[in-house]
Amino acid sequence: MVLRRGMDRIKRRLGAGFSLFAKINGLIIILFIPIIVIYTYSNNVTFQVVSKELQKSNTRQLAFLSSQIDSRINQMMDFTITFSKDPNVQKFNGLNIWEDRYDRMQTRFVIQEKMMLQSGVMDIWPAKYTVHSQHNKDVISNYNQFIKYDEDYLKRNMSGKWTYGNGDTATSGQLKAFYWFFTDSLARQGMLTGSNLVVEASFGYENIQNMLDTYKAGGQGDPLFYHEGDTPILNRSADVVLSSELIRYLDTQSLEDTTQKVVKLEGKDYLVSTIKSPHLGWHLVDAIPLDRVLGLIAFSRNLFYLCMFLLFVVGISASILLYRNVQRPIRKLIDGLRRVQRGEYSVRLHSNDKNEFSFLFYRFNDMSRQIQDLIENVLHEKIRAREATLKQLQAQINPHFLYNCLGYIINMAQMKEEKAVVSMAYNLSAYYRYTTRMERETALLSEEIQLIINYLDIQKLRNGRIEYHIDIPLDMQSQRVPRLLLQPIVENAVIHGVGKSYTAGEIRISGEMSSGFCRIYIDDDGPGMSHAQLEALNGKMKETLQEEMGCGLWNTNQRVIHQFGTHSYLNFRQSDLGGLRTEIVWEITAGDEHFNDLNKRGDAGHADDHSR
Repeated sequence: MVLRRGMDRIKRRLGAGFSLFAKINGLIIILFIPIIVIYTYSNNVTFQVVSKELQKSNTRQLAFLSSQIDSRINQMMDFTITFSKDPNVQKFNGLNIWEDRYDRMQTRFVIQEKMMLQSGVMDIWPAKYTVHSQHNKDVISNYNQFIKYDEDYLKRNMSGKWTYGNGDTATSGQLKAFYWFFTDSLARQGMLTGSNLVVEASFGYENIQNMLDTYKAGGQGDPLFYHEGDTPILNRSADVVLSSELIRYLDTQSLEDTTQKVVKLEGKDYLVSTIKSPHLGWHLVDAIPLDRVLGLIAFSRNLFYLCMFLLFVVGISASILLYRNVQRPIRKLIDGLRRVQRGEYSVRLHSNDKNEFSFLFYRFNDMSRQIQDLIENVLHEKIRAREATLKQLQAQINPHFLYNCLGYIINMAQMKEEKAVVSMAYNLSAYYRYTTRMERETALLSEEIQLIINYLDIQKLRNGRIEYHIDIPLDMQSQRVPRLLLQPIVENAVIHGVGKSYTAGEIRISGEMSSGFCRIYIDDDGPGMSHAQLEALNGKMKETLQEEMGCGLWNTNQRVIHQFGTHSYLNFRQSDLGGLRTEIVWEITAGDEHFNDLNKRGDAGHADDHSR
């Protein structure tokens, strides 16, 4: 169960994290990878099998050629041994005194005829034979009638095995013949006792070339006959450059009886096979280009990879077309819906293609237009309702202030304080001249401060203990605020602060602008409120109006929120003067023309300090 939930979670994350375009491309790659891996493995297996079979085939062919050479050498050796026991040959080296010249000529003729007959049996392998009589100091040959007996020549070549050359001085690089000297002596082969019969058998390098040419005609290699330190015997149509590079490679190797390696020659891979001739001690070498043999497999492999690449390109192209014609319109539609969700109802989608999505874009634009019209209508209704609410709140504040002023005038008249009555009437007239201008619901803060000055002057007439100080920055005085914003709060400080103490009488009004907010502080030195009372009063500002709480402060808080937004508020806490501090905080909107010059002017300029 846990595993299933985990798999479902992974699927959801994958579905959310990858787009349709990425999924399709991923699927294409996932489909291609196993095919390419399996084919590559199969191709490698095929390549290895064919390569091994090629090596075996080449080894067999080279071994067959070597056996043919050895067979002809064996025939020469068998003939030589048999020939040395021929009666005429024995007679040629005999101790009998010949009766006459005719018998001697007849014996020489028979020996030469037999040697020439043996040499002519193998036309592809012409051989030379010579009989040396150590006893008679005479020589018979099938290829040279003028050859003379040479004791040093025999001693120099009596090694008992095949040799390359007969010891005569030869030009460097010149090809030679192969020689074998056989004696009928009962002593160790290769030794002369003074009365031996020596049969010399030889064949030229042309015989090897004939065999190499025949081998090359039936194969694909380039064979040669190699022995370290001697000039190699090449086939007559050999590639000289390739053979030279191959010989340089062979000179650096320690060749065994049979070797086979893949060697890079002339920038290509060659299968180099060698087989040692047991009689001659030379190596039969063949170099086969692998690309010529395995080229069809490589071509088939490359053709497959090309087809897979073309299929991959077609698949990616189809994915791109799907992305452009399906996913991109869907993404535009999703982006449009998100912008509508964020409140951008003026968003419109456009498409140059005439397909199903153009109809969806048209319907989306129509829906967005209808929503925008509906929102604008609702917004206008809210604005009108807000204006009505502000007017209602303002109408509630005006009678409250009027009742207090009229009560003061009645008291002053009863006390015969004519100056106070005149001053109150003057200030009250100025106040109503200000408040009855209903064409605008806001005023400059400087106008509100002037109204507070008039109000505090009136209160000072009533209570001589009252002293007030107003310190508002000039930049801040240019802010527009709801009408009668400060008056209810200052009135509350006079009545509930100064009025409830016989010693108190100071009211301080200050302000500051910082971090995009305006703050006005109204302090008094009255008895203040306890911590619990302050928390209760601040809590009531956030609730609906209740019958037991006065409407002045609550109305002011609501007007600030309506005017400046939910980040604006009234707050109450203890003052440094010992009484109550009322904070009016409102956010400066980005569209306010005075907010743009806030950082330039700073808080250096202040209003004149009004002190009474």
